[in-house]
Amino acid sequence: MSTKVSIYKNKKAYYQYEFIEKYVAGIVLLGTEIKSIRDGKINFADSYCVFRNGELWATGIHIAEYFLGTCNNHDPRRDRKLLLNRRELNKLQRKVSEKGLTIIPVCMILNEKGIAKLEIALARGKKLHDKREDLKTKDSKRDIERYSKF
Repeated sequence: MSTKVSIYKNKKAYYQYEFIEKYVAGIVLLGTEIKSIRDGKINFADSYCVFRNGELWATGIHIAEYFLGTCNNHDPRRDRKLLLNRRELNKLQRKVSEKGLTIIPVCMILNEKGIAKLEIALARGKKLHDKREDLKTKDSKRDIERYSKF
């Protein structure tokens, strides 16, 4: 077992959302799913989290089928249950009921023990002018770093 920590980010979320709070949640996976994640076959496009019967579920995360999997392979787009404390779940459920807030997956972390954790964020969608402002600041920081090397 390697001691390397792997992180797979949802790059689209950083552009489209403003994060208010972040949480690290366990995720219920099947055997072939964790093998595909270790291979880096994960896609967060259009993924979000939703409450069902007081439990938090991640929807829209695409984990590709494991290439060596047989008939026991998983469904790539199935909903996956997230594991949080009851106190955290209640807090998130109250905040999501407010207008304009949602829960989105930010990144998948594989720790040194090989356990997958999903970092989720309570987020608010950015307006178009906010996105433009972020791009301007990002470009200016890049220019400053580029010219400071000389």
